[in-house]
Amino acid sequence: EDGRILWETDQWKVNIATVPTPIQVDPERIFCCGGYGSGAAMLKIIKNTNDFTVTMEWRIPPNQFGSDQQTPVFFKGLLYGVVPDGQLVCLGLDGKRRWSSGVTNRFGLGPYLIADNKVLVVNDTGTLTLAEATVDGWKKLAQAKVLDGHDAWGPLALTGTRLLARDLDTLVCVDLAPLEGKP
Repeated sequence: EDGRILWETDQWKVNIATVPTPIQVDPERIFCCGGYGSGAAMLKIIKNTNDFTVTMEWRIPPNQFGSDQQTPVFFKGLLYGVVPDGQLVCLGLDGKRRWSSGVTNRFGLGPYLIADNKVLVVNDTGTLTLAEATVDGWKKLAQAKVLDGHDAWGPLALTGTRLLARDLDTLVCVDLAPLEGKP
């Protein structure tokens, strides 16, 4: 209310660039991740009578989870994100990887979002992939080239069935409405 700092910690540091936004996963925990070798961590913040206690609940290396540019998505108790090797990963709140898209399904620094229980993810060269957002494993449902350029890293925007995506040179609006009963 008065702008004063309530707590701070030096337990989470990113040496190059802190781009992804921390995510509150429940009233006492915040998930942090970063790229450039940072990995990910779960911080626990407990309110005491006059102050707060901040502890590192767990920390995992970048080969398990990390993100150079995009903020992971917290959905139905799971975290989804594209990790430094380009795979889409589903992570549990215990820090354990539930699944990954595999080495043949890489997305680079591309953006992603979740809508209607589906993950929409664009790779560096403008290919849009639709997959299920579930703990059960990677399941690609559809794929289409929507941008011809490169560096398709801009955050996605969705309104109704219209998806906005961009690369370095082009902005597109893709209608995701089912056509003849197909996604």
